[in-house]
Amino acid sequence: MTASTGEGQRKVLIIVENLPVPFDRRVWHEATTLAAAGYEVAVICPKGFAAAEDYVCLDGVHIYRHPLPLEARGWAAYFIEYPVALFYQFRLAFKVRRERGFDVVHACNPPDLIFLVGAFFKLLFGTRFVFDHHDLNPELFEAKFGRRGPLYWVLRLCERLTFALADISIATNESYRRIAIDRGHMSPERVYVVRSGPNLARLKELPPDAVHRNGRTYLVGYIGVIGGQEGIDLLIDAVDYLVHERGRKDIQFTIMGSGPELETMRALAARKGVGDYTRFAGRVSDQEFLAILNTADVCVNPDRVNEMNDKSTMNKIMEYMALRKPIVQFDMTEGRVSAQEASLYAKPNDSRDFADKIAELLDSPDRRARMGAYGQRRVANELSWDHEAPKLLHAYAQLFGAAPAEPTVHASK
Repeated sequence: MTASTGEGQRKVLIIVENLPVPFDRRVWHEATTLAAAGYEVAVICPKGFAAAEDYVCLDGVHIYRHPLPLEARGWAAYFIEYPVALFYQFRLAFKVRRERGFDVVHACNPPDLIFLVGAFFKLLFGTRFVFDHHDLNPELFEAKFGRRGPLYWVLRLCERLTFALADISIATNESYRRIAIDRGHMSPERVYVVRSGPNLARLKELPPDAVHRNGRTYLVGYIGVIGGQEGIDLLIDAVDYLVHERGRKDIQFTIMGSGPELETMRALAARKGVGDYTRFAGRVSDQEFLAILNTADVCVNPDRVNEMNDKSTMNKIMEYMALRKPIVQFDMTEGRVSAQEASLYAKPNDSRDFADKIAELLDSPDRRARMGAYGQRRVANELSWDHEAPKLLHAYAQLFGAAPAEPTVHASK
């Protein structure tokens, strides 16, 4: 299946605000898959750590980056970050149109304002619009601020308009597909599930490196955003309980990632007297990421149980599984769909039960090995990007009226 037609090469413009590319793994997988299939692909994204160039071409993908002043933390920040991002998205979209053109605007939320760019080019130039549904933006707002209110309903309206504009929608899981159909009123045949499967070529198994244990017997690892809804405070409560009430001085915790709550969480760990047991590594290179996770005995996902997290697929879960790591997480719908028997499931938002599950696994090496092997097989046989890439290409072929009856799924390598 190729992107070349009698009308010439198809051209795709992907717009993402959440992370810089290529560090947004899902967007990078999508962009490189489309490019390898013969599409010309450009991406508009923010600048960030190790991604400061205005323009760069990587693996045949043209990346245009813009400054982004801050991530929205309070109500006022929404009225700063999002308009600034939208200004640059329009500006760079015109630049891409002049320099290379595009037939599709492929919008990756959050936020659900990128449809404004898509609507402009669709109404004036007939450009197609693809909505790549990464997050439940109204539920994300509710998770951040603990309530609804007028802005929540504005976000619901933006979501509805995004679905209304979309020629097709790409959902990350079946829960998101159901929302596109029920809440977005999209016809089922225009909604495609393309999960955020890991690239197994990137996730190499390596020998453990004892330096990351900080002189202790065990290492527990986390990779992800350090924000309000990620539950890092619950993880720190679990460390506090393990160290001070269960007397477990043999466990080192390493938390990789950055975000708006990083310094707050570091201060919380120090205040609870577990700073020496909890290393905040910040954003790390792929090399350090692999070294830490390969050394970890257990990996964790402390995401708080709420409407958004319950229905969302977390990339970290499948990365843990790909590296043969047993997992502890709170009991949520899509968390169970992804991990199945590779994880233990703690009671919702119960940091003590979460801690007890960690200790249970650390004290059961045979069980850890069985769970890790199960998870790795599941990723290799069902969940890796090798299995998702054909689904993306199938959706694009249908977008242009050239889809086969069913997508072809290739075995993972």
